[in-house]
Amino acid sequence: MSALAGLKRAVTGSIPEPLAERVLPWKRAAFRSAGVTSSAPAETRLLIAPVNSAGQGFAWARAAEGLPGVSAANFMYRGADDVFAYPADHSVPTAYFVQNRRWQAAQRRAVARGFTHVLVESGRQVLGSGSTPADDVAWLRSRGLQVALLWHGSDIRRPDQHARREPDSPFRDGQYGEQSRLQEITEANHRLQQRLGIPAFVSTPDLLTDLPGATWLPVVVDVDPWAAAAPAAPLRRDRPIVVHAPSRAGLKGTAAVTPTLQRLHDDGVIEYREVTGVPASHMPQVYGEADIVLDQFSLGIYGVAACEALASGRVVISHVAEEVRERVRAGTGRELPILQSRAADLEGVLRGVLADRDRASAFAADGPDFVRAVHSRRRAAEALAGFLGEREGGGGSRMEDWTDAR
Repeated sequence: MSALAGLKRAVTGSIPEPLAERVLPWKRAAFRSAGVTSSAPAETRLLIAPVNSAGQGFAWARAAEGLPGVSAANFMYRGADDVFAYPADHSVPTAYFVQNRRWQAAQRRAVARGFTHVLVESGRQVLGSGSTPADDVAWLRSRGLQVALLWHGSDIRRPDQHARREPDSPFRDGQYGEQSRLQEITEANHRLQQRLGIPAFVSTPDLLTDLPGATWLPVVVDVDPWAAAAPAAPLRRDRPIVVHAPSRAGLKGTAAVTPTLQRLHDDGVIEYREVTGVPASHMPQVYGEADIVLDQFSLGIYGVAACEALASGRVVISHVAEEVRERVRAGTGRELPILQSRAADLEGVLRGVLADRDRASAFAADGPDFVRAVHSRRRAAEALAGFLGEREGGGGSRMEDWTDAR
């Protein structure tokens, strides 16, 4: 530690935090840089916070702005190791969100004054530490804001129930290391949802099994950057490139398929690439270079990653339960263009694709159109419309450059 850094730490530690924020230049600069969340003027102003899983909070905010008289912004707290770097309207470091009381007070005032509706993601605190998620919801509602809960997946999918209905569940026989913790989290979140009795949204159709009364808010994927990064049709190489990008390998069934994929790679049948830790902005290129994308083989679902691969026009192979496919079919009138395979069947499915490349390529060609139809901003806006209501006007979103939040 340098002498200057040591002096800063000593000075900072000797001054109460609220005063330090005002009198110490480096603290003042950090406070100003953190900012508070705001939206553009509109009759209805939506805040989505605080998770932004896979950048969807940001995407849904843009979708909501397509409704008349609605502006929107998303907020998230980020860890120092946020390698994916999804875009957000406003973000602060996690430590700042948890520890800085002056910022928390300023953010509370900004939210209460600046928004009319809040989507609380994953049952998390949205106003900093020192309160519970239920306290935050009660505080927001007491100030006249409309609040709904938004669930992404592992925050509401009970492991024990999933294990009972899904033969390849990662939660069977205690396979998943964090299973006990996930069970506790999901039980607590179900209690929260039941206790509050407010509207619920889920980001993937499988979660309607866990929350039958919820509204499916489809994930949003902009097809254009994915399609642009994949100008060539798939399966033109003798040895196709097969990509698997497991964000959470234990939940994606990666261990169950890796031996098969490695053997096929070693035999020269495919070129297998397992991709981890790649920033979100680089993933269009990763999928664009692939012929086949493998999503997951244990949960029976599809989500953002599968939609991105479909938008790229790649052959997407995954285990998607028939119940999920039927919900998509019934709700949209379209077939989900993901080739079905469980882990045990993967080699046969891959060899079938290579044996009839024209058929597989034609199947993959439907991917971009499916995403445009089902996972567009328009479709997400329709899902949000009942919660937000339709009003005249318009607006955008921004992070406020503020100086007087005290």
